[in-house]
Amino acid sequence: MPQGQPSVVPDDGLTTRQRRNRPLVLVHTGPGKGKSTAAFGLALRAWNQGWPIGVFQFVKSAKWKVGEERALTVLGASGEGGTVDWHKMGVGWSWVQRDRQLSNEEAAREGWEQVKRDLAQETYRLYVLDEFAYPMHWGWVDPAEVVEVLRDRPGNQHVVITGRNAPAELVDFADLVTEMGKVKHPMDAGQKGQRGIEW
Repeated sequence: MPQGQPSVVPDDGLTTRQRRNRPLVLVHTGPGKGKSTAAFGLALRAWNQGWPIGVFQFVKSAKWKVGEERALTVLGASGEGGTVDWHKMGVGWSWVQRDRQLSNEEAAREGWEQVKRDLAQETYRLYVLDEFAYPMHWGWVDPAEVVEVLRDRPGNQHVVITGRNAPAELVDFADLVTEMGKVKHPMDAGQKGQRGIEW
């Protein structure tokens, strides 16, 4: 793909501009490190373009203080670029009543229901569904439904999904799929994750 030129131009009736501006579904999967990191790098680009961003963190504990959350939240509040809303499953989604105790499976489903509502309302231009491949892999959320909702989403909304074991239906449907492969990791030598690298 020299100089950003596609190797194939499909006969789809779209102009180059229409094809370039088509909303995308991106998947970062595989056993290697960097899936979420890549998605948050994409969110930085979206913020710079002034896009409203919705981050939905499935699976990861709400107690974890991830650096990307603080950085993107501060940037989103700065008034310089796009806005950033950050939602964490682990503390109970902010739209769920606090007196309801949800299992992880129920919380994942509740998060997906909110994503569906936001897609229908075109709330964000970029959705980061961090670790969302796991609830689909575990059978908590139906991959066929996810593909259908993403296929039918209105407007110009981009969606990036991270997590190992992305289901085949999602991989087949997505516009961009990157599989992160592990060649080597410090944990292989007994070293735990460290501040500034893992979070």
